[in-house]
Amino acid sequence: MNYVMGDIHGEYDKFIELIEKIQLKDTDTLYILGDIVDRGPHPIKTLQKLMEMSNVICLVGNHELMALDGLRFLNSGKNLKDTDSIDAEMLGNLIDWQRNGCETTVNEFKQLDSVMKAKIIEYILSFSMYEELIVNDKKFFLVHAGLGDYSPKKQIENYSIKNLVWDSTDYSIRYFDDKYVVTGHTPTQYIKNNPNPGYIYKENMHIAIDCGCGIPGGKLAVICLETGEEYYSSAC
Repeated sequence: MNYVMGDIHGEYDKFIELIEKIQLKDTDTLYILGDIVDRGPHPIKTLQKLMEMSNVICLVGNHELMALDGLRFLNSGKNLKDTDSIDAEMLGNLIDWQRNGCETTVNEFKQLDSVMKAKIIEYILSFSMYEELIVNDKKFFLVHAGLGDYSPKKQIENYSIKNLVWDSTDYSIRYFDDKYVVTGHTPTQYIKNNPNPGYIYKENMHIAIDCGCGIPGGKLAVICLETGEEYYSSAC
């Protein structure tokens, strides 16, 4: 079976709860649509667990992009207080990361030895930008945020990192007639005219699976691509 999971945001316990709920087998594949890190209590612990699982494919989210700059900076031994040693672009990136809930990621990362720190950074660098699947003759396009600056004439390879990882999906637009676009990034609580906020959203060949894990009352969600069955963790 092929499963897709939304944004975990450091909620290790919710992740384990869902893995047990779906009874994930070694022969199954689990796709995670990015934003594994930040906000929740155990982002690094979650990454370490994923690193042990050979049947998991992770996609990069905007929080991983922010974390890469931050974790590399932390691993360099530089001091954030010494602003003279930081160029303006890096300083801006670090401030953005701080505003977006990096504290738990930083705290857990600092506790690692140098070898594991390097492995964590290398692992995040291995994340894919998107995945395309065919399951039971149905086509799926998996990506963290969506297809920003969308055009029906535009080839996938011509979308920028920002388009794929930062720009929220416009769920009122059907991007493809023959392909489901599966996204995270935007909690379904925030999708306009969504009749079921906090649950997986399906409309216009979109499947939105970020159900607000890490925000009060939100849940972590998984969908099975073969059956369409939805699974949810307990509320945060």
